[in-house]
Amino acid sequence: MLQIKDLTFDAWGRRFFDQATVSLPKDAKVGLVGRNGVGKSTLFKLILNQLVLGSGEIGLPKTARIGSVDQEHPATPVPLLETVLAADVERAALLASLDTAEPEDLGDIYTRLIEIDADRAPSRAAEILAGLGFSNADLSRPMAEFSGGWRMRVALAASLFAAPDLLLLDEPTNYLDLEGALWLEARLQKYPHTAMVISHDRELLDNSMDHILHLKDGKLDLYTGGYDSFERQVTEKLRLQEAMRTKIEAKRAHMQSFVDRFGAKASKATQAQSRMKMIAKLPPVSNIIEDRVAPFSLPSPERPLPPPLIRLEGADVGYGGAPILRKLNLRLDIDDRIGLLGVNGAGKSTFAKLVAGALEVESGSLLRSGRLKVGWFHQHQIEAMDPTDTPLEIIRRAMPQTSEAQRRSKLAQFGLGYEKVDTTVANLSGGERARLLLNMVAMEAPHLLILDEPTNHLDIDSRRALLDALNDYEGAVILITHDRSLMELVADRLWLAADGGIEPFDGDMEDYAKFVLDRARVAARAPSQVTEPVKAAPPPPPPVSRPKIPTGTARRRTEAAEAALGRATAVLAEIDAKLLDPAVFTKDPAKAADLGRRRDAAQAAMDTAEQEWMAAQEAYEALTGDA
Repeated sequence: MLQIKDLTFDAWGRRFFDQATVSLPKDAKVGLVGRNGVGKSTLFKLILNQLVLGSGEIGLPKTARIGSVDQEHPATPVPLLETVLAADVERAALLASLDTAEPEDLGDIYTRLIEIDADRAPSRAAEILAGLGFSNADLSRPMAEFSGGWRMRVALAASLFAAPDLLLLDEPTNYLDLEGALWLEARLQKYPHTAMVISHDRELLDNSMDHILHLKDGKLDLYTGGYDSFERQVTEKLRLQEAMRTKIEAKRAHMQSFVDRFGAKASKATQAQSRMKMIAKLPPVSNIIEDRVAPFSLPSPERPLPPPLIRLEGADVGYGGAPILRKLNLRLDIDDRIGLLGVNGAGKSTFAKLVAGALEVESGSLLRSGRLKVGWFHQHQIEAMDPTDTPLEIIRRAMPQTSEAQRRSKLAQFGLGYEKVDTTVANLSGGERARLLLNMVAMEAPHLLILDEPTNHLDIDSRRALLDALNDYEGAVILITHDRSLMELVADRLWLAADGGIEPFDGDMEDYAKFVLDRARVAARAPSQVTEPVKAAPPPPPPVSRPKIPTGTARRRTEAAEAALGRATAVLAEIDAKLLDPAVFTKDPAKAADLGRRRDAAQAAMDTAEQEWMAAQEAYEALTGDA
């Protein structure tokens, strides 16, 4: 599907790709991985022709459609459902052409609409939107009423609905909640064409991708399987490279020893020269150095507090109007690891603010230990950082009584070396900013860590380092994240925010994933009855309204309608033939269900074509006087 050959690209004073070559199979689901800053997003821009190649080739089939989600959808007055439907450019053009098409062209237009399953488009679009968290009531709301984060979801929905031949997604789960991430994971598994996804979400890479494309040192290496398989293959590759390096070094040393010993002797001069030539031909070797990331520093509290850290009894909390969360009855102890679940808008961040002390209860009671120290990381802190600040200036304010050397040492512990301490925030990567803030919120050894989407800007190895630090940390943790792997490995209790409250969830993450997907399927059934807001193909006018149509036009209309009826009948017969095979229902129920839906659409199209033919025939007979 995608062919990259000898790609070389330099920009911003560095080389991103150095003779990189790879070929992606058709309909593959490919996870593009690599450390932050190696050039993954740059590769997408090269594929989309947003950057000019240095040398080499990037090839795609001439008719291939490429789709991506580069930015949020504009805030227009167009309703949500119409916005997503418009992403299928061919369907929109066909429907628009019905108003102006010649009668003899209507048959071909109807046939193509049947082929692309146009009748089901509104329900398909609504199903995608439901999976991404939109309600049925949202479908008629104008785009201007949605926030930037929700408009990013609309852009993703539009790309999935259009189903391009090559779908490029750059960190799609960063603006989704866990529920949306779980739905997208399942959706990508069934995506009908080639998809390439930049992601640090290990579960998505393992469950939805069948290939991993690794970008390192300017090269692209393709591995079959998900991320776990990729890690095993890379480990084995490094082991073999190290074995080869040892073997070559031993051979080099052996031949060099012969040269050193006999090189000056005339009788051995020829053999010595021969070995010197052999040494020169040995391939260069280097030590295999595995990439390491700096650990996170999450110091544990010096002395535990008596339980409970926090107790909520009948507590309501909100922002002055109707409460966001009501009748909270919860208890948090020093050894609790709470995973907080729930869709966006269910009150997770409101609860985090309450526990962190940024909100007061409106009624009921909140009992809190007087000596409780809380470290709170939330997803908007990174965006709120002053772009002109530097890590050294930030740490100076946090550690005013310490020496400059101690401050620099602390930043080095955070993984920010001497070359980064005077770099402005604007020029730090998202991962570096997240690393700085995560370490700083934990710097005073809090009794409770509240982490709201801590992994959005972290690569997989940094996420693993955070996991290790959290497992070593001896305080309480409240974790809000769309990273299913982190949630599974950190949280030992799950709480669910839903319907204006928070209750313990009885089950593990596997149970919750099933719960979310079942709920999405139920939600998708309601919008499946959605009718298209744009007008469908109009029925043909009755003969009396066009009494002066020339005979030739009426005849061509009749012939076109008859041909369209024949094609629609053939499509219906083909689907019926497939449904006669019992194996379809036993071996592939999903395919059988899809065939059933397609048959309904084909039957409706045939009925429409038959009405058109009958009306055209009547009009022609009225003009010619046939009875």
